[in-house]
Amino acid sequence: MNWRDTFASGLEAIRAHRLRSVLTMLGIVIGITSVILTVGLGLGAQARVSEQIDSLGSNLLIVSPGSSTSSSGVRGGFGTASTLTLTDATALADRSVTPDVEAVAPVVSSSAALVAGTTNWTASLVGTTTSWLSVRNRTLSAGRFFTGTETDVVVLGQDTASELFGRRSAVGQQVTVAGRPMTVIGVLASTGESSDDDLALTTLDTARSLTGSASASVSTIYVQATTPDTLSAAYQEIDALLRNLHGDTDFTIATQESLLETANATNETLTILLGGVAAISLLVGGIGVMNIMLVAVTERVREIGLRKALGATPGGIRRQFLVEAGVLGACGGLLGAALGIAGAFALPQLIGQPVSVSVVAVAAAIGVSLAIGIGFGVYPATRAARLTPIDALRSE
Repeated sequence: MNWRDTFASGLEAIRAHRLRSVLTMLGIVIGITSVILTVGLGLGAQARVSEQIDSLGSNLLIVSPGSSTSSSGVRGGFGTASTLTLTDATALADRSVTPDVEAVAPVVSSSAALVAGTTNWTASLVGTTTSWLSVRNRTLSAGRFFTGTETDVVVLGQDTASELFGRRSAVGQQVTVAGRPMTVIGVLASTGESSDDDLALTTLDTARSLTGSASASVSTIYVQATTPDTLSAAYQEIDALLRNLHGDTDFTIATQESLLETANATNETLTILLGGVAAISLLVGGIGVMNIMLVAVTERVREIGLRKALGATPGGIRRQFLVEAGVLGACGGLLGAALGIAGAFALPQLIGQPVSVSVVAVAAAIGVSLAIGIGFGVYPATRAARLTPIDALRSE
């Protein structure tokens, strides 16, 4: 029997038991679909994080309060104290000390209740300087940004403006922030992220007045390097200056690269974990293929005996059952890939997370499903090939 006849015979055997064949493939279909969606979610999450970090600007450094070690050896937790001050920000902006720093934007933040007419909303209240807009690489969709001398003015994020004023223009409207009447002078363009779009920006002095804080400490200092190429040099200058001012490493400097590496490491860990669950589904599917092929061998004992009596070789018998197992695995892989690709287009509408289809992952998944079908079909095929004609014909 040549390969063409072998494939024809295998397909006929699968068609003869359609329901059983479909149920056998189901485990592989579920496993392959899970693998494609898992990899797609991981890649989509990495791409989204990369876009978010890139939107901050390619030459941004973020200085935040960090852990510190006292002389007695006691180490505080990350961000346990507001160790950064306006004095630090002023020093960082001195080009004679930090020549590779373009601009600095210190920030104090808290949450505040905003009221416009009968509508109220709680948003992040951010006090900062006029350089914040350029340092954070943000733009305005309406109005203007505040100047350093203005008071009782606020710039709203896109989501905050929509919640308070709906489709009306927010610019020129009055809003009460933490019980204090203020005028909306601008609205930020949306970034697509709720944390960046749900905020109210005002000057540092106004923010301190609203929160009742007299402290000179700041929660974060955003620093813009002169160019992406001088980012490393700016990092070294900031680190040396703050170490000299504080006499200790009680701060943390983060770059887009470090943020991206941390986020991707987390996503990769979750992808591997979910991929392991999907691999278990494939294993269960492979066991199902082996089980059904063993049943097929038992059902077709007389057929095997008759074919051997007519001259079929053990290799020909083995090849036929391996073809049947391989077809079940390949068909399950193709169906699983089709469902995975369809899910990659439908899932983002349901969960709001991007799913990227990896051609390599799809091809690898189909190849793995074929390998599983053949691999788990080896034992049943070998068992069928070892049957002797006389024992097979005597079985019934």
